[in-house]
Amino acid sequence: MKRIVTATVHNRSGVLNRVTGLLSKRQFNIESISVGRTETEGVSKMTFVVEVEDERKLEQLTKQLNKQIDVLKVSDISDKAIVARELAMIKVISNPQIRSEIQSIIEPFRATVIDVSRENMTVQVTGDSEKVDALIDLLRPYGIKELARTGLTAFARGHQPQVAEIKPYSLLK
Repeated sequence: MKRIVTATVHNRSGVLNRVTGLLSKRQFNIESISVGRTETEGVSKMTFVVEVEDERKLEQLTKQLNKQIDVLKVSDISDKAIVARELAMIKVISNPQIRSEIQSIIEPFRATVIDVSRENMTVQVTGDSEKVDALIDLLRPYGIKELARTGLTAFARGHQPQVAEIKPYSLLK
């Protein structure tokens, strides 16, 4: 089963290598990984998309990550309400005659053209993985010359106030 795991870590040399080494030793397949600084100085957040066999393996993964010295917090956010995005840059073979056609394809995806040359144009798209995959599939017939994806970056949504349970009310008692 595919799981999204986040790890808040100290931003130090070698942390990424130790964490990915641990996952590799335990034979977890990392489908994607993204790492970046957070709002706190000296702290980074890693987002992994990993394939695990069962709940026991997932528990083993989180326990092993929590044992790492530079790991501050580990969370499996797969079953929570999350905000998740991915960035892709797609270099598509194009000429002046088909550029407007490509532009009309990317518009509904809120993708933007970030570079144009004689032979190709580069498109940037952000969104969930399904949205990115859908745009790539539509651009594939034009010829994708190069493709770069960031992998998923995600965190849990903010807490929403809960509406108090409405108790049934009756005039007849």
